[in-house]
Amino acid sequence: MNRHKIPLMCLSAYIIGGEESVPHSRPYMAALIIPVEGNTSLCGGTLIKRNWVLTAAHSIVFLGAHSLTGKQQQQRIKIIGRYGHPQYNEKTMENDIMLLKMEKSAKIDQHVKCIELPSTSNDVEAGTQCLVAGWGITDNKSRNISTMLREVNVTVIQRSVCNDENHYKHLMYVTSNMLCAGDDKGGKDACVGDSGGPLICNGKQRGIVSFGAKSECGNQLYANLCSCSECPICN
Repeated sequence: MNRHKIPLMCLSAYIIGGEESVPHSRPYMAALIIPVEGNTSLCGGTLIKRNWVLTAAHSIVFLGAHSLTGKQQQQRIKIIGRYGHPQYNEKTMENDIMLLKMEKSAKIDQHVKCIELPSTSNDVEAGTQCLVAGWGITDNKSRNISTMLREVNVTVIQRSVCNDENHYKHLMYVTSNMLCAGDDKGGKDACVGDSGGPLICNGKQRGIVSFGAKSECGNQLYANLCSCSECPICN
């Protein structure tokens, strides 16, 4: 991993058509608060080791949170290192992956736990049911984020389908370094930009929310975490 900043492109991790998560049922979730020109932006991430967070952005890490505004015990930890994927491509959005090293290790408890990463290079098959979680806007019309962690179920879609005229109209090409997931009927998905939140399939994180159509939510693209074997901190 090279140490650099990936351009921040997210407002928040938008969850469309989902429901509020059971409090602290996703203890690996990290809320990332990002200073942007005097304001703050919100992204998601996941705790993969006690002092490492996996995401697609840069920020201060909040662990153990369910509500972003309620009074609850949270761990707030500064970031001291940012390590972007050496093959990250800003134009194609391939390998939209970043590791954040925290100033100190997180305290593992009932509200804070690490998520499991894939141990093999096997791809996620189309039709696999997965889950996306995050804090953010809950419909296409609203611009207000959700203060509660929310989640939604999505289905992995064949790359050839996402590359047809009905999806991205060939403006972006879905490669093997990406996963495409959503809902056939629409209205259920993560949305907009590099939110950094997890795509979780069969209890393991298999992707990172990367980008989608700008006009409306649906069939979001994810950075593909097909294997952690090339990442030293995962071993």
